[in-house]
Amino acid sequence: MQIIQTEIPDVVVIEPQVFGDDRGFFYESYNEKAFLEKAGITAHFVQDNHSCSAENVLRGLHYQIQQPQGKLVRVVVGAVFDVAVDLRKSSPTFAQWIGIHLTGENKRQLWIPAGFAHGFVVLAESTEVLYKTTDYYAPQHERTILWNDPDLAIAWPISASPILSAKDKIGKSLKDAEVFV
Repeated sequence: MQIIQTEIPDVVVIEPQVFGDDRGFFYESYNEKAFLEKAGITAHFVQDNHSCSAENVLRGLHYQIQQPQGKLVRVVVGAVFDVAVDLRKSSPTFAQWIGIHLTGENKRQLWIPAGFAHGFVVLAESTEVLYKTTDYYAPQHERTILWNDPDLAIAWPISASPILSAKDKIGKSLKDAEVFV
């Protein structure tokens, strides 16, 4: 397993060691001991989520203001541009974002600690995303920041308007959103 640092030190890319031959491939997608020793990730995961989305679907930017969730995100089929936005007001990287291509082929994972908003846009015809969370889903605490907030200026790799859910269409701008201390 290789750990790739990003411009936001708390967000890391995890590149697993993949063993493949003419039968297919095998890799460990999660090993608590290795994640601790190599990446310093001490997270305890309580929930696994699986989503399937069509091309050009954009989900996010979501976070929970209470019961914040750390997320370990990977794509098993297809491709996404995955984004994490630092919402920790006391952080030196507050309001900065990281974007990474996650695909079924590259098998990379993105570790996003609690205190970040998360979203992705689907870049393949059909994409399946799996992610582990460090706290349970709490819809009463979920918040959404507009995917196209001009203050964030996320460089989404899309050429047409994305397909959004009703809640994502009415997200708040960062300047009006609740953030973490």
